[in-house]
Amino acid sequence: MLQLRLGVTDLAAMWFAYSPVQETVFSIRALVLPGVYAPRLPWHDDVADRLNPEDVELLYAMMPPRRWLPDFLTPRPRATAPRFADELATIRATPGAVAWHDILAAYGPHRLPPVLDGGAEHPDALTDRIATVLDRYWRRCVRPWWPRLRAVLDADIVYRSRRLAAGGAQALFADLHERVSWSDGVLTVRQSSRPERHTVAVDGRGLPLVPSVFARGAMTVIDPHGPPVISYPARGRSTLWESAEPPTEAALAKLIGAPRARLLALLEHPASTTELAYRLGITAAAVSQQLAVLYAAGLLTRARSGRAVLYARSALGDRLAAPLVPEIPRR
Repeated sequence: MLQLRLGVTDLAAMWFAYSPVQETVFSIRALVLPGVYAPRLPWHDDVADRLNPEDVELLYAMMPPRRWLPDFLTPRPRATAPRFADELATIRATPGAVAWHDILAAYGPHRLPPVLDGGAEHPDALTDRIATVLDRYWRRCVRPWWPRLRAVLDADIVYRSRRLAAGGAQALFADLHERVSWSDGVLTVRQSSRPERHTVAVDGRGLPLVPSVFARGAMTVIDPHGPPVISYPARGRSTLWESAEPPTEAALAKLIGAPRARLLALLEHPASTTELAYRLGITAAAVSQQLAVLYAAGLLTRARSGRAVLYARSALGDRLAAPLVPEIPRR
């Protein structure tokens, strides 16, 4: 259990970010444990054949038996939308002794795999080799999916930012994740793998909140005294692996047309034009035309996140898209 004490200035310095390196590292878990990550099996099937066989052993070694990740592999984002190359440079620049310490901390009492032999004597070389393998894995297996991954992460950030603006920290952390709770200026992250309690003051270091498509629960760094950061599962991540059209009410389709009814059904969670086009199997231009009509009618809201514009149902759109409830006849 990690407890973070946040003062007023700490809350003001809290920000949202996503991390392409973090998603890359977290995704390795889905490869190692496909049964645990069943909703991501379409991704697993797509990338399994892309892996460089020579990289698999070292990639899997980054997933210790107790599923902790060496801290240096998930550097704290320095910007809301960092580039993979910049984050990889941070990993590559990590002193070998620090990286080796983080690997030992992640493995704990478990025995290191043979692929890590020699790491104690040549930690700098091992760190560089890990960075090289991660770069190749990103380019082959994650980057082709990154536009869709980023759309889900952008949508989550828009939603969380609105929660924070409307209701403050209490509203934000109320539904961040079941492991996270907020009370009297203390943010608690509970993890079954960390039964001991650590209480740490943020003390002006800032607190990035990092959504993830591949995270199965809220988590933080192994070293409780390191720069604070919390990663958590992004909203709507399960829709990433869906391509089938959603069911729509026949009456709604007759009212506004089948294409717009399908879009309204999909927009329970914010999404970009690109993401919607993929899921519906049509062009982005066609989606954009229908979104413009729905937005003009007051059925959608939109918000910009970086270069993407995210659409979501408005309150009126929610009421219109809700399943029709048959009227109960009066006696």
